[in-house]
Amino acid sequence: MRGVAVGVDGGGTATRAVAVDASGAVVGRGTSGGANPNSHPPEVAAANVGAAIAAAAGGRPVGACVLGMAGTSKLANDPAVAGLFRAAFAGAGLTEPPVVVTDAEVAFVAGTDAEAGTVVISGTGSIAMRIEGRRRAATAGGFGWLLGDEGSAFWLGREAVRTTLRALQAGVALGPLAEAVLAAAGVGDFGSLITACNAAPPIRLAAYAPLVTAHVDDPVAADIVERAALALCAEAEAAWVEGPVVLAGSVAAHDNPIGVRLRELLAAHTVETATDNAAGAAWLASLTAFGEQPHPKHRH
Repeated sequence: MRGVAVGVDGGGTATRAVAVDASGAVVGRGTSGGANPNSHPPEVAAANVGAAIAAAAGGRPVGACVLGMAGTSKLANDPAVAGLFRAAFAGAGLTEPPVVVTDAEVAFVAGTDAEAGTVVISGTGSIAMRIEGRRRAATAGGFGWLLGDEGSAFWLGREAVRTTLRALQAGVALGPLAEAVLAAAGVGDFGSLITACNAAPPIRLAAYAPLVTAHVDDPVAADIVERAALALCAEAEAAWVEGPVVLAGSVAAHDNPIGVRLRELLAAHTVETATDNAAGAAWLASLTAFGEQPHPKHRH
């Protein structure tokens, strides 16, 4: 079948789909709301995925589709949720259901055409995954905000607030990071900061993460940056056996102080960056639909 191959990056807040033709050229894109059935009503998550696929395909026949998303366990283990997604896939024009993989697996192929290696994701949460045959082989970390996710935006924000609370409790002079945390919270004292943070959903602590990298000249912030990079490096090393290390997510993949320091710590490895997970998923789908294709990073 000619038609197109479609790749989907189903995130917690947005779903992005890319359609490519047999030459590897991008011929369509689609965007919709979040796809994680753990953080959205499953019927909404399924509808969002279907809408993104349909928009990217644009009525063209789809030869293969790869969907990378968080929350794959719910899709695999809950028949009712699986049924909602199957209906959404059919409604989007798919004659065969997509290959469903984790968001980490599509992040890996977005960064490299290697068949084996390690991907480190640090966005709101964090995880490292060893990849073999472009599929998950083992993981390190990824316990979620309550039990782990060291080096993630949530962890950074929590550390920023905790160090501010310690300074306020000790009555010492506040540094730039602590002052920025209080300003962001709209409060001015110890008790009010605790109250403000406890009044919001825990994940809102991630909103304080950018303050850490913005005030890296503050020794307190610099210490948090170093601990974050060391934690992410440790997870990468725990997962790694061979191949490149692909960095993904808003914390690890970007040229902020944490990403820069993480690359320094991983200098013994070939380090790549995932830039467009949906395009990576589309390339993976194109291998099934059209055979061997040049990786997006190798196209000019």
